[in-house]
Amino acid sequence: MTFRLVYRFGCLLLGWLCLLARSSAARDVEILVLRHQLSVLERGKPKPTFASGDRAVIAALVRLLTKRQRLNLKLLVTPRTVLRWHAKLVARKWTYPPRRPGRPAKPEALRALVLRLARESDTWGYRRIHGELLNLGWKVAASTVWEILKQADIDPAPQRADRSWGRFLAAQAQGILAVDVLHVDTVFLRRLFVLLFIEHGTRRVHIAGVTRNVTAEWATQQARNVLMSLDDVRTAGIRYLIRDNARYFTEAFDAVFTAVGTRVVPILPGAPRMNAIAERWVASCRREATDRILITGERHLRLVVDEYAAHHNEHRPHRSLGQRCPDDVGIPHPPASDGQSHVIRRDRLGGLIHEYAQVA
Repeated sequence: MTFRLVYRFGCLLLGWLCLLARSSAARDVEILVLRHQLSVLERGKPKPTFASGDRAVIAALVRLLTKRQRLNLKLLVTPRTVLRWHAKLVARKWTYPPRRPGRPAKPEALRALVLRLARESDTWGYRRIHGELLNLGWKVAASTVWEILKQADIDPAPQRADRSWGRFLAAQAQGILAVDVLHVDTVFLRRLFVLLFIEHGTRRVHIAGVTRNVTAEWATQQARNVLMSLDDVRTAGIRYLIRDNARYFTEAFDAVFTAVGTRVVPILPGAPRMNAIAERWVASCRREATDRILITGERHLRLVVDEYAAHHNEHRPHRSLGQRCPDDVGIPHPPASDGQSHVIRRDRLGGLIHEYAQVA
């Protein structure tokens, strides 16, 4: 027992002599480390836990000691763990914030404008909005408009099926004129008819007339009026006329066009897609205008279809024309928008149709 006490006293004495040999800075560091470990033990009962601040303090203090001093220091963790903490602190200091890969974020002004167009014109799909943006000077892709609408939980319009006769119509579009009849029921349950012609090459629409009863004589006279309204160059360029097999399209009606060198092509029975361009315009006119207005009479219908035809010819973009309107074919695109220009809105048909233009 006496020998053991003498041995323990000798070890303590040697430890005190070693402490005296150390520098005051090393002793101060060891004291700070031990004191901080005591605070961790008191705070983390029953199991000590090191917060990020505790790791930083201990790692910074232990880094000031030599390797032998670290081995002799009583730590709650191994020296290797402390060195790992210090390495993480260094890596965090010299690591730059990560950059998001891919394309840059879309301008907030573009996103707000797309959502505004979709909100104010609920019948427009992403292709229609894309064409409007190009006319306003925004150089964006249709897929960008799709993505903005999807992120805002707005379902873009579905893709329409391809038309038959597509190859023929694309090759002969500049020389094709199509005719069709749109019928509308008034608020007094009277049916009115609108005779219209559309040029395939430019998608320009001509409203020939509105009547309660379509007769062969009336349709023939309206055909003469349409040809008289066209200049000689455009009349001579009409090579084909596409029409259906209605009873009012008689030989006299065909003779009006054959007299100027135009070949009349009746569509086949049960094949309305042979006159797809005219049918497409009729569907657009119904969806965007006549189905959303209570028509009171012949004069009212004429005002509505004339206004919609003017919108169609002067402003509405078309995919077949590179998202240009018929009146702007051949005119350079407007300058690209820099986000500083102001977009104004013009209403047609009492606000059912919106047209947008940018001003400085």
